[in-house]
Amino acid sequence: MAKTLEPKTKEMEFTSIGQRVPKLDAWDKVQGKTMYIHDVKLPRMLHGKILWSKYAHARIVSIDTSKAEQLPGVRAVITGYNTPEIRCGFIKDNPVLKKDKVRQYRDEVAAVAADTPEIAEEAIKLIDVVYEELPGVFDPEEAMQEGAPLIHEDKGSNVLKLPWKMICGDVEEGRKQADYIVEETYKLPFVTHCCLGTSGCIAQFDAKGNLTVYSPTQIRYLAQKDFQEALNALGLKGKKVKVIQTAIGGGFGSKLDTYPFEFITILLAYYTGRPVKLVYSREEEFFASPGRQPVRAKISQGCTKEGKLTFRDVEMILDNGAYTSWGATTPSVMMMPISSLYQVPNIRYVAKCVHTNNIYSTAMRGYGNPQATFAIESQLDTLAEKAGIDPWEFRMINRNKPGEITPQKFEVGSCGMKECLEAVKEKLQWDEKRGKGNGRGVGIASLIHVGGGARIYKSDGCGTILKLDDFGKVSLLTSASDMGQGSETVLAQIVAEELGLHVEDVDVIMKDTNLEIWDAGAHASRSTFVAGNSALYAARKAKEEILEFAATMLKEPKENLYLRDRMLYSRNNPEVSMTIDKLLRAAHFRTNGRQIVVSEFYDPPTQMLDREMKGNFSAAYTYGVHGVEVEVDKETGQIKILKMVIAMDVGRAINPMAVEGQLEGGGAMGLGYSLMEELHLEKGKVLNGNFLDYKIMTFPDMPPIESVIVETYDEKGPFGAKGIGEPPLVGSAPAIANAVWDALGVRIRELPITPEKIVAALEGKKGS
Repeated sequence: MAKTLEPKTKEMEFTSIGQRVPKLDAWDKVQGKTMYIHDVKLPRMLHGKILWSKYAHARIVSIDTSKAEQLPGVRAVITGYNTPEIRCGFIKDNPVLKKDKVRQYRDEVAAVAADTPEIAEEAIKLIDVVYEELPGVFDPEEAMQEGAPLIHEDKGSNVLKLPWKMICGDVEEGRKQADYIVEETYKLPFVTHCCLGTSGCIAQFDAKGNLTVYSPTQIRYLAQKDFQEALNALGLKGKKVKVIQTAIGGGFGSKLDTYPFEFITILLAYYTGRPVKLVYSREEEFFASPGRQPVRAKISQGCTKEGKLTFRDVEMILDNGAYTSWGATTPSVMMMPISSLYQVPNIRYVAKCVHTNNIYSTAMRGYGNPQATFAIESQLDTLAEKAGIDPWEFRMINRNKPGEITPQKFEVGSCGMKECLEAVKEKLQWDEKRGKGNGRGVGIASLIHVGGGARIYKSDGCGTILKLDDFGKVSLLTSASDMGQGSETVLAQIVAEELGLHVEDVDVIMKDTNLEIWDAGAHASRSTFVAGNSALYAARKAKEEILEFAATMLKEPKENLYLRDRMLYSRNNPEVSMTIDKLLRAAHFRTNGRQIVVSEFYDPPTQMLDREMKGNFSAAYTYGVHGVEVEVDKETGQIKILKMVIAMDVGRAINPMAVEGQLEGGGAMGLGYSLMEELHLEKGKVLNGNFLDYKIMTFPDMPPIESVIVETYDEKGPFGAKGIGEPPLVGSAPAIANAVWDALGVRIRELPITPEKIVAALEGKKGS
């Protein structure tokens, strides 16, 4: 039975909630004390290295490892031929060590463990692999053609059999009702996460055959389950797996799956009987770490003369790469803006994920939403112009509202879309600056994203164990993950507020599957909402125990007592007060005394999507609007972002400083996606796998960003809060594309929006 939090009002006076609290882990990070996977060293630890494929598509004729095995300092050499088969990925189609065939350049053919990284590197070069090259296919549309090379022969097709189809209402009827219709095609590129910390892990077996894995994973409990399957393959069924999460040097979805290198590290540790550490080089991180998948989107939308949207029809083709990770599931989130961004009665969406010999894709911040929203919001301006309606007014006419149920059956609680639109209009000086041309323009784009978890698994829960000691200090064991977003700090604020303590009184502990309760991982902007509610319920249980004991001890009615500023007070008797630490010691040091330890498992009241891909799969929805002002050089196509405004409906800002950090960080990531980022592949091979050739936004590139926090208060969230980890990047690209249109009258439908594309569009406009 779903739990309902007791009502809180906006008018409540808080001591911790709403305060600008610096991140609790900030000092350790700036002083270099934080332990990342690269810093972890175990006794007798070996170093692993992987041999990657030399071809995008080839048969393996033979592998000779004898020279590598004879190299002094080498402790193990493994291939798919001398180890049990283990598969990973969303549908387990990715063997961790390939035999018989390779399907992409980043395929793992062999691996070694050696005394030093240098010896491991040398040993890899001594492995002799003979290949028979096969024809490859690198374009998803070509891969769908009859006679195209099959990436997986046993499947009989390169098109994945996944249920990415949703129909709401009657699209053909919506077309008939429309006075204006626009149909266009948009193209989105392959981009990568660019985490500062590269991927890596350490595996160690104890004398009983139990496994410990150190990893910067975002999903330590789901990873634990996957690693258990590796033990089963090794004949160690019944042995235990512990996952210790090291500090995450950037995640953004890149660590939401388990990957071959982790299982390879486990195999090397098993065969050597020693701990093995395997970390990617920066070059490996670029070509071997999956990223955001390329998309081709054909979209048509229609509206009446009054500007009311009547239908939206979208077809997508996604380049799935050689194997299936979480990138293949992003259509489930793409459906969200397609069905529920604005009030659109008739929707059709069909997506095909297609195998190619390119590197495969995984989850990335926004999880498909940036691709879908770029197409929707770019085209919305075109449709508004055709209808002769101001683009801002067009959005106001069709905006989402609190209490509505969308065609996909999302139940919208709080919704600050109107307030976000109004704030961005004011900050951009929309009426004064729009439509002036001459190389300067303004653009806006709205967004929707999950803000209360997402029912991707049958459980979307998070566990908390809370302990109060004799000194009024709290140990909060949470299964949440902090990958830089500040979850640790937000949870401390929630608990401190509920227990009448200070933030520094709360020690947040996360990272070890042996100590904590289960959690679904850091994804879907869920940590503040789901982990926050779990921590809040646990704190509420502890508070009840404190007040019950205090009522008995002080002979005061429990309802008269409250906790604040490390003190217990009575509302009716000013003579009654006691420090919380003294009260806790009194509860402990007595006959039949006890320390207060409570636990909570919070699973949000959400639904799995049904066979029609409908259902309320998040407990809350976050809305936002991006606005930009640009100046574009007509001769060179160079874009200068003069101003960026991001208004976000956050429910309640538990930590405004952290919210601003998310808005600015997401804005920076969105600007990179919009203007410069693209992983270039030539016949499956990455050409720009380094920071010299792959451009990301740096501090000097950043324009002024103005963050606008809109608080709507969501009844289901902890103290009214919603999640906002992913949304701040979603609207950047269409807002910029719309601003370029306003400045120059040319529409760029392919990311990134580069000077070359702008110049080509201007020349095409001049020629026509």
